[in-house]
Amino acid sequence: MLEPPHAAATPRPPSGGKKSRSGKAGKKGRPRRKDPLWARLTVVAGAALMMTSGVAIVGSKAMISQATGNITQRNLVGGAGKTLAEGGSDLKGPIDMLLLGVDARERWAADDVRADSIIVLHIPATHDQAYLISIPRDTEARIPAFAKTGYPGGVGKINGAFQAGASNGGGWEGGAQLMAQTIKNMTGVSFDGAAIINFGGFKNIIDALGSVRICPKQDIESIHMSYVDGKPMWNADAKKTGKPRTPVVHKKGCQEMEGWAALDFSRQRYGLANSDYDRQQNQQQLIKAMAKKASQNGTLTNPIKLNELIKAAGKAFILDTGGVSVEDFVFTMRGVTGNELIMLKTNGGTYNATGSGNETLDEQTLDMFRAIRQDKLAEFVFYNPEVISNRK
Repeated sequence: MLEPPHAAATPRPPSGGKKSRSGKAGKKGRPRRKDPLWARLTVVAGAALMMTSGVAIVGSKAMISQATGNITQRNLVGGAGKTLAEGGSDLKGPIDMLLLGVDARERWAADDVRADSIIVLHIPATHDQAYLISIPRDTEARIPAFAKTGYPGGVGKINGAFQAGASNGGGWEGGAQLMAQTIKNMTGVSFDGAAIINFGGFKNIIDALGSVRICPKQDIESIHMSYVDGKPMWNADAKKTGKPRTPVVHKKGCQEMEGWAALDFSRQRYGLANSDYDRQQNQQQLIKAMAKKASQNGTLTNPIKLNELIKAAGKAFILDTGGVSVEDFVFTMRGVTGNELIMLKTNGGTYNATGSGNETLDEQTLDMFRAIRQDKLAEFVFYNPEVISNRK
């Protein structure tokens, strides 16, 4: 998903150009691109905030406000938000977002859902680049007590933090708050905001885009879907037809995927060389593919297509901008585009298990989160290029 190290997306070491507290480049700073504004709606997005950056939006804050007015907003970070000493709700410095992907289906109880995708989005104070860092869902974590649901605290897989916070009436808001606090305790990173993305909603977003370009690293046979009479169906539904089924296989190599196929591809982990670690990179790849497609296929300059995209994205996630208006949040990130989205690997992209069989974050990964806290991630990546995902 990322371009090779020599390409334009290669992270840069800190330069001499500085920005003022207003966020505008000084005389020695890099000139700001004249991207159309209707595109800052996708870096926090693609797969994860399809409505807040990286896809630009042509127009004023008033137009952005109108376009994003139907997005559901909740308090998702709770006590894990940035303190005043860390910048509080001031967006002039670095921005850190927690992106949670849930695979919720209608037959499941609302409070019985785990977070299948856990991603930290870091935007440096220059506001001209963005990084995605996935936390393995099987990472062993000390989950703190959560009074809202009566959860006493304990040690378990980190994706269980969402379920513990959502149970007993906590809802997805409680699930996100407990997850955010768990991650803050583990990594020291506080958050400016968060988003919960329902993966089921991605299909509608991709359909609004037409398709996305995805490059699987290997043939992947779906464990969720089959073809019946040439039509893709969930296996449970396919079985009910009593007709012959043909497995859905996502072939190796670059291709355009429709919404159902891209979503199914991003859900697979069985049969992958590095299981959930490969799935993390595939999900990051989908995020970037969505961001790039939205900024390249004319969607952003076609009012009808754009309206369809916004409506689809608005149904796919819940957003927390830390008390800042959505239009200010989007406008602040207007310098970030899909091509400036860099995907990073935790634990070198492979297993780092504890004695219990759960995963743990290795020293290099903890150093990476330390660099996030210090807003020195570009420097860290420059000197540790092996953490960059090789997905195209």
